[in-house]
Amino acid sequence: MKIFVFGTRGFPDIQGGVEKHCEALYSGFSSDFSITVFRRKPYIIRTPYYNQIQFIDLPSTRIKGFEAIFHSLVCALICIWKRPNIVHIHNIGPGFFIPLLRLFGLKIVLTYHSANYEHKKWGYLSKKILELSEFFALKYSNRIIFVNRFQMEKVSVEVKKKSTYIPNGISNNLKKTDSINYIKSLGITPKKYILAVGRITPEKGFDDLIEAFILLNDPNYKLVIAGGVEHEINYFNSLKNKNHANQIIYTGFLTEEYLQELYTHTALFVLSSHNEGFPLVVLEAMQLGCNILLSNIPATQLLNLPENYYYPMGDINKLYLSLKEKLKSQNSNLVQYDLSKYNWEKICQQTAQIYKSLM
Repeated sequence: MKIFVFGTRGFPDIQGGVEKHCEALYSGFSSDFSITVFRRKPYIIRTPYYNQIQFIDLPSTRIKGFEAIFHSLVCALICIWKRPNIVHIHNIGPGFFIPLLRLFGLKIVLTYHSANYEHKKWGYLSKKILELSEFFALKYSNRIIFVNRFQMEKVSVEVKKKSTYIPNGISNNLKKTDSINYIKSLGITPKKYILAVGRITPEKGFDDLIEAFILLNDPNYKLVIAGGVEHEINYFNSLKNKNHANQIIYTGFLTEEYLQELYTHTALFVLSSHNEGFPLVVLEAMQLGCNILLSNIPATQLLNLPENYYYPMGDINKLYLSLKEKLKSQNSNLVQYDLSKYNWEKICQQTAQIYKSLM
């Protein structure tokens, strides 16, 4: 069965939750499936061998807003030409071209990762285009996968009939490590830093976290923000201007080798996001047994953690108080996380069944 995939920048070692999702998902498929993933050349770092995956690498601009729509159009035209059994689209943005694909008789599976138009980075016109793309994606996709159950509950009865909730999974590659070489290179000490992971964009709420960290005013701890910046240079500069007594460290984008070291030895992992689909970084932190603190957005509520693992999203004072409390009790009363349902093998099987149902 031939599956063509777009809506991701590509993989491996390319920043983004959707990129991690696609790598874990498609590398788990059997040889019964031939998976072709469209990638964007400016982001490609390396091309390892995958038994059942091939890549089509396309030129791409990095102009915000134009990049994704141009790439998606080219992908859609190639799909019409090559005629795979199924086109699997990730994110609602590329959904703008689903009516065109359906017009040419192609079968579409959509994975709805998040309501992108809710992200602060988009202007009025971009938001309206994304809302239209969502409308096309929900109306014209043959089958829809939601990684967030709450998001699925918002759609119409007609859309629910063709929808399935399949959460994100946990990487098998991330494991606890005794190594502290990378941590030492950053000038930090195990259990003496707070960790946040994610692309530097306003919806991640890093400004909230920094303000709360400044209120904490504890010289024993540093704040490490692990993630790259792409289009949001002005936002990143505003964060750097808040650097408190040189206690805030920005690592840039990191591969799993370095992330697992940071997760293993952190005193506290914090997700301060204002909007998420289903945050893979939280699952990674839980897998490595981190003490965690999360903004109480719908996506994190899916995890059903104890009340003291959440703080009210956007409330800097409550975040500060929660940081203080969590750091005080970091070595006691840690929850044993049940992560059994976030299994990529099971997720691959569920996705394969959706493909087969369309044949």
